[in-house]
Amino acid sequence: MNIKKSILLRVRIAFLGILIFAVCVAAKVGHIQLVEGTKWAKMAEEIMFDYKKVLATRGNIYSDNGSLLATSLPFYKVAMDPTLPKEDVFKKGVDSLAYQLSKFYKDKSAKEYKEMLKDARESGKQYITINRKQINYQSKKEMASWPIFREGRYKGGVIYEKMDVRYRPFSNLSRRTVGYVNEDGVGVGLEYSFKDALGGQNGEALFQKIAGGTWKPVFDGNNIRAVDGLDIQTTLDINLQDVAETSLHKAMQQHDADEGTVIVMEVKTGHIKAISNLSVDEDGGYSEKFNHAVAGSFEPGSTFKLVTMMALLEDTNIKLTDSINTGKGEFTFYNKKVRDHDEGGYGRISIKEAFEKSSNIAMAKLLDKYFGTRPEKFLTYVDALKLSKPLGLQIAGESYPKITRPKDKNWSGITLPWMAYGYGFEISPLHTLALYNAVANDGTMIKPVFVTSITQAENTVQKFETETMVSKICSTKTLNQLKLLLEGVVDHGTAKNIKNSYYRIAGKTGTAQILKDGHYEKKYITSFVGYFPAHAPKYSAIVLIKNPKGIYQYGSSVASPVFKDIADNIYSRDINLHVAMEQKKVTEPGVFPTVRAGKQEEITMLNNELGVSTHTATEDEWVRASKNVNSIMLKKNVVVKDLVPNVTGMTFRDAIYLLEKSGLRVYYGGKGRVAEQSLSPGTRISKGSRIYLKLS
Repeated sequence: MNIKKSILLRVRIAFLGILIFAVCVAAKVGHIQLVEGTKWAKMAEEIMFDYKKVLATRGNIYSDNGSLLATSLPFYKVAMDPTLPKEDVFKKGVDSLAYQLSKFYKDKSAKEYKEMLKDARESGKQYITINRKQINYQSKKEMASWPIFREGRYKGGVIYEKMDVRYRPFSNLSRRTVGYVNEDGVGVGLEYSFKDALGGQNGEALFQKIAGGTWKPVFDGNNIRAVDGLDIQTTLDINLQDVAETSLHKAMQQHDADEGTVIVMEVKTGHIKAISNLSVDEDGGYSEKFNHAVAGSFEPGSTFKLVTMMALLEDTNIKLTDSINTGKGEFTFYNKKVRDHDEGGYGRISIKEAFEKSSNIAMAKLLDKYFGTRPEKFLTYVDALKLSKPLGLQIAGESYPKITRPKDKNWSGITLPWMAYGYGFEISPLHTLALYNAVANDGTMIKPVFVTSITQAENTVQKFETETMVSKICSTKTLNQLKLLLEGVVDHGTAKNIKNSYYRIAGKTGTAQILKDGHYEKKYITSFVGYFPAHAPKYSAIVLIKNPKGIYQYGSSVASPVFKDIADNIYSRDINLHVAMEQKKVTEPGVFPTVRAGKQEEITMLNNELGVSTHTATEDEWVRASKNVNSIMLKKNVVVKDLVPNVTGMTFRDAIYLLEKSGLRVYYGGKGRVAEQSLSPGTRISKGSRIYLKLS
């Protein structure tokens, strides 16, 4: 009989709870009107329910090798329903629990915590916040062993309210590119650009409003579970990122600069391997406050001369060997003076030298001469190179280029000559890098890539392939000339200070005065953009440093060394960039003659005279020989115009013929065949270059 009464009582209580909840909901949506002060109105006021959003756990952001760049870590706010523990459990454990809470949070004494728990239990409070300080997962595990709490949610009354906190394992590394999203959904970088994928789908759960305006979660069958966000795989290389940031930071400190950016891109794929943006902060140090690479807009200065030369070589009959008079370093265009860097000027020089020395006067005179009456024609080249519109990057916030056109109010006679050397308009550093990367990529311009895929666990949800923007930026002839010009800048031009004997760099320096309120200040934006190794480019990069102070204020002395520092580091790490040393040949005893390389006709004739069987795999004139069992095999010895041929193993007569025919000045030492050559095979030849041969 007692059991039946107990069951009946529970049913009645449950029914009453449902009835109260229904009345509360009905009152809230306006289906019934509760009279103020009545019993039902008071109950509805005290017991209010609502469905609230439950945030999904954001997805992870990974580097190219799977290292975590950003992840969500669980943190918890600790609350309690002190009415749930049994009387003996509460009495026995409250002192110890209060002591542990006081020791952990260090904000109240054990006595104060005990009184708080007892008062809440005696007054029937079903929800109290133990402390607003969030705890991590390890602390949660520790608390789970404490008295009362060890009884769990339903017997001990402890409530752990999970809150995800975004964590960056590599701290500030590439901070602005990885980015953030705040509570209002506003943000920057990849976190914001891929917020839909990373954010997942929020859930919904029932909460009860209790005394003090606190909302207590209620476990309900109609709750909608949150769906965790997807992960994104970026192109960033943690090691290269660290190298780039360290080199940039060091240079900015050395030159007391205001802002700086570095971008390293993989030539064939367009993958951004490193990107760093530094600005002076309030403490006088440097931090990532703005993504200059993506959202920045700068006058490119002399790095734009590549576009000028491309248009001239494509549209006119000029040759790099043609000469131009640059005078004494100053020339007047329409009452405006154009100056060269070197005091006293360069006089009459070839167009190739003008580019290597970065003569503003030469570029301005050439562009004005050939495009002065048809500036729109020149701007078609600018448009075709994707320099007049945003690139359409995967990352939000890209700046819009500011290109002046003949119909604009601010167009004048000086506009085109100034544009010849990178003044009077603005583009982003990524625009400039994409152009130079296209030269390195045999003329194919590709869009920079930041994210390669969106994944869920081991499954790929979406993949991002390399996208071609321009299949061929210019003719092959022009492209080869541009490569020669860019290598010449480093060999004996404005960037010869970064030339080295291990690998070749191709690129261009840039220095532009800073425009402020319509006037140019005596402050500069220095830059260097290029690629390496020049004979088989794998990486392209741009360095831009704004307002360096002191005696060094040019791209050659400020930005170029940063480029070389990064390139040297990459070269030392990547064994695939190294040119393999040719294995030393050892003459084998026997009837075979010492044959290495030479003319196919002569080698075949010699072998026939000696009765040695000879097989050939090519019809080319120049070949390399190797032993194949009891015969000699002849294979193609690649000889390409404007590239240094491989003459090792040749007789001195054949070697000097080939090298001088290629335009090289030959020096030698020793006797016999060529054992070593100072210029690596495949290196691009610049006019007047020297090569040393070691004979043995």
